[in-house]
This record gives sequence, C-alpha cells and structure tokens, in this order.
Amino acid sequence: MLVGLSSGVRLRFVTRPVRCLLACLALLALPAPTASAASFETCLAGLRAASLDAGVTAATFDTVMRGITFNPEIIELSQVQPEFKTPIWDYLAGLVDEERVNDGRAMMARYGQALAAAEQRFGVDKATITAVWGVESDFGRSFGTKPVVQSLATLSCEGRRQSYFRSELIAALKIIQRGDIDPGFTGSWAGAFGHTQFMPSTYLRIAVDLDGDGRRDLVNSAPDAVGSTAAYLKKSGWVTGGTWGFEVQLPAGYSGPSGRTRKEPMAAWAGRGITRIDGSALGAGPSAGLLLPAGLQGPAFLVTKNFDAIYSYNAAESYALAIALLSDRLRGRKGLVAAWPTNDPGLSRAERREVQTLLMRRGYDLDGKADGVIGSKSRAAISDFQAKAGLPQNGRASASLLAALRGR
Repeated sequence: MLVGLSSGVRLRFVTRPVRCLLACLALLALPAPTASAASFETCLAGLRAASLDAGVTAATFDTVMRGITFNPEIIELSQVQPEFKTPIWDYLAGLVDEERVNDGRAMMARYGQALAAAEQRFGVDKATITAVWGVESDFGRSFGTKPVVQSLATLSCEGRRQSYFRSELIAALKIIQRGDIDPGFTGSWAGAFGHTQFMPSTYLRIAVDLDGDGRRDLVNSAPDAVGSTAAYLKKSGWVTGGTWGFEVQLPAGYSGPSGRTRKEPMAAWAGRGITRIDGSALGAGPSAGLLLPAGLQGPAFLVTKNFDAIYSYNAAESYALAIALLSDRLRGRKGLVAAWPTNDPGLSRAERREVQTLLMRRGYDLDGKADGVIGSKSRAAISDFQAKAGLPQNGRASASLLAALRGR
C-alpha cells in the first residue's frame, strides 16, 4: 500500500505561484478539530477553501462532499497499535501460498496482453507486477470497504498527520473531477485504493491509462492498474532485466556484515564464503545487500536495487520479500529451501479457513466468517482453545493448533 509517500500533487488550473502559496497556507491554517459535528463542519469549510485554491472546483467539492460525515472508526483504526506481532513465517505463509500462486498464474494468462504491454513500456517483468497485484488486493478481491473520501476527510480533521491526509483528500477530489474514478470509490482506512492500492497523490503523479480508454482507472481497469504499478516500480529505480536477488547459504559461523542497504559487489560476498542456496558460486551480478529476516538461523538472501524498488511500495522488508518470493513462484521457480527457525510453521489461507471453521464448530463466535483473515476475534478464540488444549497460549494460527483442532 502506497502510504506515507510525499504527495507530489501537481496543482492543475493554477496559473500563478501565489495561488500555490495560498493553498499551502490554507492547509496549514486549518483547525485540528475534535469529533463533534460542529467542529467537523468547521474543518470542512477550511478544506473547501484549500481545495478551491488547489484547483478543485466549487461544484466538484460541494457535490462530492455533500453528506460526508465524520467517521470515528477511521480514527480508531489509525491509532491501533497491534499487540499481536506476526512472525515472518506466518506472514509469508499466508501471502505466498499455493492458492495465490495458482491465482497469479491464471491472472497472468488472462491479462497477458496488458502485462506484456506494461513490461515493454516500463521494463518491469510481468511476474513482479502480478505479485504486487496479488499481495495488495488478492487480484482485485480486496480493495477495502471504506469510502475513500470520507476516510480522508476524517483523517484531515482529526488525528496525526492531518496535513498529509488533507493533501491526499485534495488529490482524491482532483481524480474525481477528472472523471477517472467514480466518487463513491472505496479503499483502505488510510485512503489507498484500487487493484494495486495507490494513494491519491501517487495516482496523480504516476498512474497511466494502459487500456487507452482515456481514463486512468485503477478500480475498474486491471490493465491500468498493472501499468501504473510498473510505472511506479520503474520510477523507484527498477533495473530492467535485473533480478530482485536470490536465496543464499551462509558459511558456518558467519559473522560478517548484513542489511538490505549495505550493498557490496558479489565478489565481496563470495569472498566471505557465501554461495547460492544450492551451493553453486554467486557468479557475476549487481551489488547486493545481505538480508537476514529471521537472523542467522533463518533463510538468507542477497538483494539488489530491484528489491529496494519493491520495498519502496510499502516500506517493510517482509512485504518486499513476499512480493519477491511470489514473483519467483510465478516464474515457475521453487520456493524457499532453508527452513524458518520454528518448529511450528505458519498456515496457508486455506488452512487458516479450516482453523476458523473448526473453531466455529466448537461454538466460538467468529461472526460466521471463515475467510482466512486472523483478526482479533479469531486470535481470542485460538487463545482460549489453546488454553483448554494445553498448548502455548499465543493466539497463533499455526500447524500445532490446526493439528489439535483436527484431532478433537
């Protein structure tokens, strides 16, 4: 999800530098109201002035914002500090499973022409583009259910980073004004939307009309979405024809440098006794950093500048690794060779759905959902079952939990 990027919004219909200055001052001067209806209306009035100064027409603002209300749930979501930290082996087990690999291959066949056009135009291979699509929205199945304009208006008027969300709201209004996307489009609580979850300002800077219909529609056009994703990765430094990296084997007792950003030539890593995972020589290649996502006891990877381009999409190494590994599977390569340092592996989405189904059969209230998403209700049910079954009470949907559920 492209959250936290600088807005980079180009102010359309602005003819004088002073108007840009006025727009910026208007944004900074807006109040930081509470959730009361009166204060929200005051904030909206300020947002209207700033939007008009930034090139949004009064007609667009008034039409789109008519009936918009403050949504306290969005503020709650923005303030959540997750108590449950997902181990990387659980994270990857749910994102890079056979179901997603098979779905990805089907999408590559279905949208082969669009993916080929994106690859030719931007130099990003179709497997990587498809992997981003799969991780971001499960190939269009999970756009997010929150109205983007309402979410951004709420975050513009309360909470942290109000100025950032105000600029994103203005960007969203410009998208609607251009006629590219319908006003009621939905997304994440933070405003990311579409097949590959662009923030509005990122859309304005980078989105492309790959299908040639005159609209840059990342919601209703998968070709536009994959083209825009390729454009983003290219702009983020993707090297055409290069690799994201590969799994490696460390020598016993390795104590050398590591870290994604500490790039060194392949020869330097080879000199420290590092080989490819099958024991063969590293060979020639671009400079790379040694990524150890679970420490020295887990899988190790040499990652290149292309991995950094993926990382820029959502600044988390686990996220970038999920896309990298999924892209390899979509190319027909095997998955990880080295094992994660755990005796209780994570579960695929199909297995997680089975966990939820078995929990509900035992009377646990999961709102009737077996969707494979392990949220707070599922974790609470798991924790309760673990306590009764004499298992470590950690709330994890793991192999040992599934075995216990199956056996009872």
